[in-house]
Amino acid sequence: MRRWPDLTRILEGIRWAVVGAVGSRLYMPERATADLDVVVAWEDAGEVHRRLVEAGFRPGPALAVGGRSYTSPEGVPVDVIASEAPWIRDALAQVRSDPQGLPVLALPYLVLMKVHAGRTQDLADVARMLGGASEEARQATRELFRRWLPDAVEDLESLIQLGELEMGEGAGQQP
Repeated sequence: MRRWPDLTRILEGIRWAVVGAVGSRLYMPERATADLDVVVAWEDAGEVHRRLVEAGFRPGPALAVGGRSYTSPEGVPVDVIASEAPWIRDALAQVRSDPQGLPVLALPYLVLMKVHAGRTQDLADVARMLGGASEEARQATRELFRRWLPDAVEDLESLIQLGELEMGEGAGQQP
């Protein structure tokens, strides 16, 4: 497992979570990625920017999805996504720790965020994560979709089925 910058001390008092490929590794085998993606609530983005710059992070371009790219003092790319999603505060209140100790969105919220993004790699991650998820985690994800993304419930079921096929034996075992 690759070690990534831990922003815990820098962002103390601000709710944030790891998403993207690094967040997905809590729920599926780790895949290669060049950057650390984190999410914060839109209203916290200015304070996050201030703190990162004070900690020696170099600001880069704005992200199309909202937020900004940074480079850590060690040269690691970090994308800070500033989310305006109506569920982001709930999501950031329910993080889990990965083996490195980084806060990661709970599986249902990470799936919701990735499906909403709609990128091919995100959808592949969703299938893999749900293919190995417990039925309880899948049910929690279905409930979240019914509330926040009801038009995608059918797509979610397809992604679960694809994940089960890909994961084969042992599917439905992880939290």
